[in-house]
Amino acid sequence: MAVIRDYNKLASDILREVGGEANITSFTRCATRLRLVLNETPAGAKSAVQSLPGVIAVVESGGQFQVVIGTHVADVHAALAAQLGDEHTGTPGKQKTRWFDAVIATMSAVFAPIVYILAAAGILQGILIVVGLIDAGVKTSGAYSILNFMSWTPFAFLPAFIAITAARHFKCNPFIALLCCCALINPEWTAMAGRIANGESINFLFFPLSETVYTSSVLPPLFLVWALSWLEKRVERLLPDVISPLFTPLVCFVIIVPLTLIVIGPVTNWVALTIAGGYNTLFETAPPLAAALIGGIWQIVVIFGVHWGITPVIMANFDTQGYDSFQAYQTIAVIGQMAAVFGVFLKTRNRELKTTSLSAGVTAIFGITEPAIYGVTLRFKKPFICGCIGGAIGAVVASLFGSLYYAYAALPGLFTLVNAISPDAPMSFIGELVGSATAIVLTIVMVQFVGFEDPVNEETLTEPDTTKASSDTTATPAPAGAALSLLSPLSGDVIALHTVNDEAFAGKVLGDGIAIRPTEGRVVAPCDARVETMIDSHHAIGLSCANGAELLIHVGLNTVALKGQHFRPLVKEGDWVRAGTPLLEFDQAAIEQAGYDLTTPVLVVNSDEFQLTTHQASGAIRQQMPLMSLA
Repeated sequence: MAVIRDYNKLASDILREVGGEANITSFTRCATRLRLVLNETPAGAKSAVQSLPGVIAVVESGGQFQVVIGTHVADVHAALAAQLGDEHTGTPGKQKTRWFDAVIATMSAVFAPIVYILAAAGILQGILIVVGLIDAGVKTSGAYSILNFMSWTPFAFLPAFIAITAARHFKCNPFIALLCCCALINPEWTAMAGRIANGESINFLFFPLSETVYTSSVLPPLFLVWALSWLEKRVERLLPDVISPLFTPLVCFVIIVPLTLIVIGPVTNWVALTIAGGYNTLFETAPPLAAALIGGIWQIVVIFGVHWGITPVIMANFDTQGYDSFQAYQTIAVIGQMAAVFGVFLKTRNRELKTTSLSAGVTAIFGITEPAIYGVTLRFKKPFICGCIGGAIGAVVASLFGSLYYAYAALPGLFTLVNAISPDAPMSFIGELVGSATAIVLTIVMVQFVGFEDPVNEETLTEPDTTKASSDTTATPAPAGAALSLLSPLSGDVIALHTVNDEAFAGKVLGDGIAIRPTEGRVVAPCDARVETMIDSHHAIGLSCANGAELLIHVGLNTVALKGQHFRPLVKEGDWVRAGTPLLEFDQAAIEQAGYDLTTPVLVVNSDEFQLTTHQASGAIRQQMPLMSLA
């Protein structure tokens, strides 16, 4: 994945490829993903967006077009918001959204904006747990007491946060939503609910009220805002404009809050508790089975971007029990994937992959695994599977110790293991440590033994810096005729050579190979080679490989007519280059505006001397992914 700096350009490119402003119904983001709701998905949009520099992957799930960007997603989201507006609504589409997709889209839209707030509070809770164990006397101090109630604040007032994000998602007045949700957590209602729990009967008109308490609740405020969005629009239409600003909030307030206390709250709370109870039954009946399922499949759930749907279950467990087993196993699943990407780092001999895997591994330490999954482990498949297996076995080990989480972790990861600490259950933390260690060691060992298709050969490990061309002619050549892996010199879409709109290339007159329609104006070396030819017009470059293979990278068709305009060579004839060295830059937009086809043949000129194997015959490809091999 290319490093991005121009977030405005990336946002503009994404907007263009998904069909423009009118095709976007809404958009939001989470920790690593830009989540777009489109009226319809244009043909080829997924591959086009995925090939953009700065994009890790594209996932279509939950009724969303999810663009995985990584740690820079906030910058890209801000750039897109500046172009469209935070409250953008495109032209409504005719497609109906499936109820499951709508649920997942809603959960992600509601929780993604507040995940870091919850994570910060969870980390503070974990620190306080550790401090309290080190010195029990500190719990009586004023500082500890203040920090403790601070750490619980976002959970006690969770309905208020949900009111804000849900109002934005359902497009209703956020202040009316906040007013209604604050009524649910009013201490007066909490006191009344306590009296009801003690046997007192309290009615609203003719309707009896339940004992439901709404602090830390998820579904009741969520459905409250959904109902409010429906009611508010109709009240506004019925009331004259002159009195609507005053009476719309009043009417909505006096209808929605009692409706929630009578119907919405008890029903949705029962649903959340029932779902949580189903999982808890599985956990109580067969803890290792529950652990294996969560530890093994959680990262698969993350791939499809539907992981927010489990939040109500977790919150219900913390609210009713004060602890949760799901997050204890979820954490080990995350750690397993973290270990997988570090396993790739240890095994690969490709410099760029080492850098990518190290960066993704550090991010995974903090509980964000999307860069690791899409950038490394899922790309090579076997490391991802190893991470899932390691997570499953590690979670089973933790279950044998009775590991639980006693504080909520919005981003479960290595630093949230302290959330398993409880003075009443000392084996909980020990089990979490042992399970995590098991997942780490087992996963890394599996990656080393199982392996994966490394993008480059072993000899590249000790080569000089791949970011610069070298004039060193003392490089050790490989034996003539030796096997050679060729990486993609371009990011773009792979097409078969015979489909190229040029008889000479299509007829393989100049040699066999493949063609790429570029999406980025840069060409890099596909292997270690010597620059033999730099065409005067700079649109083509010839390379000779250490095994005797002769390569030709011809940027565009008939682009010789440009006489070097819009092309900038980065190397010269005679230079020795390493795999990944930038060779050539070109202005893609300008060349296409001039009417030229940028389809780029990548040819082995003396292909009759080798057995050529194509690793990817079609679809999107990024620079330095496996393209062809010669034997």
